Amino acid sequence: MSVHAQPRLALVGDRGNHDEPSHPKIDAMREQWDLTTEWIPTTEINDASVLDGFDGVWVVPGAPYFNQKGVHVAVRHARENQLPFLGTCGGFFSALIEHAQNVLLLPEAIGVDEDPEKLMPLVTPLKCSFRGEKAPLKVKEDSRLADIYGTTEVEEIFHCDYGLTDTFMDAANQGALQLSAWDVDGAPRALEITGHPFFMGSLFQPELSSAPGSEHKIIKAFLAAVRSKAGTNALPTLTS
Repeated sequence: MSVHAQPRLALVGDRGNHDEPSHPKIDAMREQWDLTTEWIPTTEINDASVLDGFDGVWVVPGAPYFNQKGVHVAVRHARENQLPFLGTCGGFFSALIEHAQNVLLLPEAIGVDEDPEKLMPLVTPLKCSFRGEKAPLKVKEDSRLADIYGTTEVEEIFHCDYGLTDTFMDAANQGALQLSAWDVDGAPRALEITGHPFFMGSLFQPELSSAPGSEHKIIKAFLAAVRSKAGTNALPTLTS
């Protein structure tokens, strides 16, 4: 037998910055979750030690973050330690850039977490910009995302006006990282890492179409992965 500590989820982001509409939605939902959730400001992440003991990491919307380097530390920690990871909106970009920087070693990604000026050449306005509106997506067959949805044709809410250049996207789509959803113009809107317990990023924001007790399918799947991770980290029962 074992004693299961309550699962712990780190919400990495700068709470309330840019009047991000997702933050109050997340706060309302987490009050009902059977997890311990904690906001971790990006300015507090100088190394991965602040994330010790967490069973999952969610890089929430709100880019540009106060400390992009800290965000990349959190992404890398989840990726390398098999912690369930979800990155939405700015978290999607952070996951993509961190992988390009630390796994693929793409020259254009080196140093962008320390120098915002190096990031600007990679940023481009989206062809289709939806501020709080739904847009159709095509999901990759046989992906984890398609398995979660149960279909390859969906609509999701966006609240972002910018993306990364097609050239960088194409270069970063290598190895275990796979793009898994595209908009009507063929622009990537979701990614996942194969061989990882749960690692997913989405430019769309599933939290905006969620409510307490009625979470989006992606969030439900993510929370289930966090609980599962906590179960594998269960402590042995103390007996007299």
